Amino acid sequence: MFDLAALRAAVAEHCRVARVVIAGHDGSSPREAGAAMLVWQTGSCGTIGGGALEWEAMARARRMLAGDGAPRLDRVSLGPALGQCCGGAVTLLSEVYDAEAVAAQEGREVIARPVSGPAEMPLAVRRLLNRARGAGEMPSAKLVQGWMVEPMARPRRALWIWGAGHVGRAIVGILAPLPDFAITWVDSGAERFPDAIPEGVTTLWAANPADLAAHAPATAEHLVLTYSHALDLELCHRLLSHGHAGLGLIGSASKRARFRSRLRALGHGDAQIAGITCPIGDPGLGKHPQAIALGVAAALIRRDSAEQSAKEGAK
Repeated sequence: MFDLAALRAAVAEHCRVARVVIAGHDGSSPREAGAAMLVWQTGSCGTIGGGALEWEAMARARRMLAGDGAPRLDRVSLGPALGQCCGGAVTLLSEVYDAEAVAAQEGREVIARPVSGPAEMPLAVRRLLNRARGAGEMPSAKLVQGWMVEPMARPRRALWIWGAGHVGRAIVGILAPLPDFAITWVDSGAERFPDAIPEGVTTLWAANPADLAAHAPATAEHLVLTYSHALDLELCHRLLSHGHAGLGLIGSASKRARFRSRLRALGHGDAQIAGITCPIGDPGLGKHPQAIALGVAAALIRRDSAEQSAKEGAK
């Protein structure tokens, strides 16, 4: 997907930035179509994978930045010449952006532009754009009759993380770079958060954080991991009443049993309570905050992959 926020930030800092995106591939590829990286003269961010593939792409991008910056399309074989064994071939699109070029993309849901095709938009591209506008059916990133089509990156999953302690910080650190998550991070005071908050993470605080549960979308997923068992219980109670798309609770099997009994006494049914995931993460990885965070992130990604596969199967 086209991450306009990342491109905007890079251009604001470096003035001119090259964006290299995998426009397509045949056979094996280190990354999927749409994977992109940003390159400037003294650095880069993002990745298209592939080691030598990426190194050569960065060199080309810097030559573009030093020259006229005209877009270019390169087909690269992933074989012995690059010291790689993927056996496929990728097509890379490299483009240079400045502040004016970034501003031209604002407000779009899908970015479509001619690369090697006609100046007039082909009918196939028009149909993709119409489906995106009319039915919200976003196309995948791909070359279509010489036009590059990419959906704008938009977070699809609202995730509320309750608690800014060691585990909360570890989870936010791992999940914040992933484009699919819009993270809201909640605690009892601004001083409980780290000085540097990752881009795209919204922080909220209240003397009683449970009072903020009513402001979460009913479609949000939640991870409850505060400093207080009493607050954890109150949050679970309010979120079960409010509605959610997923509720995880840090703790042990004994904490799960105690909460089950107390939530039942508060009027919640067994089916509702059974929907709470406790403990979170993968107990086999251990109890280190980063180990818990890795397990949580893997579970969230697996769940999303399963849901996307189910949707594709239903089409």
